[in-house]
Formats: sequence, C-alpha cells, structure tokens
Amino acid sequence: MTKRVQDKAVVSIEFPDKVYIGSFARNSKVEARAEDDGLLIKLVSAGEQKREVEMHLHHHVLADILAEWAESLVDDPPMQTDHRKTLKSALKRVEKALK
Repeated sequence: MTKRVQDKAVVSIEFPDKVYIGSFARNSKVEARAEDDGLLIKLVSAGEQKREVEMHLHHHVLADILAEWAESLVDDPPMQTDHRKTLKSALKRVEKALK
C-alpha cells in the first residue's frame, strides 16, 4: 500500500568520495509496512528525476530512534499544531496495533 507524501522527505547518503541527496515531495509516494523483524519504509518519486529509496529498520533500532526523538522533543521549540495532531493520531494507531 502506498500513499502520497503529505509534506516532504529528504534522504542523504554519504560515502567517503560522494554524497547522494534526494528529496521526496507531494508528487512522491510513501510506503511503510511491518515485516517479521522490523519496519520497511519506501519512498518513490516518479517525476522527471525518478528515484527510489528503501530502508529497513529492525524493531530495536526503530525503538531507539523513537526514544531519542522523544527526548529531543523536550528541548526543541514546539512544533506546529497540525504536525503535532498528525503525529499524535499516528502514534495512537501504532499503540493500538501493538496491543
């Protein structure tokens, strides 16, 4: 299942001799799905410059990312109200699905 990107995502991969940077805006699609041992995230841009990125995060890595993000939210300036509402709604759905 894929859906349109609501906002924007930027992906950067750095190697010793080169850097790849790609942005995925509203004309792009995003897919996120559970797999046996983690979460698969896929971003696809089918515009003039076609690009695709996939990332698989094992459950413990995903949990670490979410925990660090939560800690950083305490110190960061408040996020926009619509962003907060969207995130709260999504996190409630995740919590319900994990029960």
